[in-house]
Amino acid sequence: MRLILASQSAGRRALLTQAGIAHQAMSAACDEEEEKARLRAHGVDAAGLALGLAEAKALSVSNQDKGTLVLGCDQTLALEDGTQFDKAPDMATLAAHLAALSGRTHVLHAAMAIACDGAIIWRHVEPARMTMRPLSAQFIQAYLEAEGPDLLSGVGGYRIEGRGIQLFERIEGSQFTIIGLPLLPLLAYLRDAGVIAQ
Repeated sequence: MRLILASQSAGRRALLTQAGIAHQAMSAACDEEEEKARLRAHGVDAAGLALGLAEAKALSVSNQDKGTLVLGCDQTLALEDGTQFDKAPDMATLAAHLAALSGRTHVLHAAMAIACDGAIIWRHVEPARMTMRPLSAQFIQAYLEAEGPDLLSGVGGYRIEGRGIQLFERIEGSQFTIIGLPLLPLLAYLRDAGVIAQ
């Protein structure tokens, strides 16, 4: 059975490719901001928001492409008190986000949902606890200048597989979860579904 990734995320595509998972990538056809507003109006927490967005993305592509498995993914970030952060729209906002996260612990929720023929048939949410060290304003500025606007593509504004690891003093969770695709449960499902070899 064919697998479609309902995302153009380079990080998720690379993880699937490196794991030997044949797939096609398609952009999700849902309005993410509208869906996010709808879910928040229903009072979902950060984990529920990530899962709801992943499901919406999977369904938006599944409704167009029958008979295939469609993987939707999303990731949210929240402080331990529940305060949620969205992707920063610009570098100045990202600098403010990093200053607010400095010296604190936040949780990334990485959600995946698989749809087939317009119905969700599998879902998974996995957290990672991330504790940032105290960051000086000078460090934040130098970090943003070195990494550039590509950081705006991720909810946290960091890539731990690169220079972003310097922001942290403690990480509890899988690197795959932090990148946004918890691979081990996904691989287990794909084996059970007969998409990849047992």
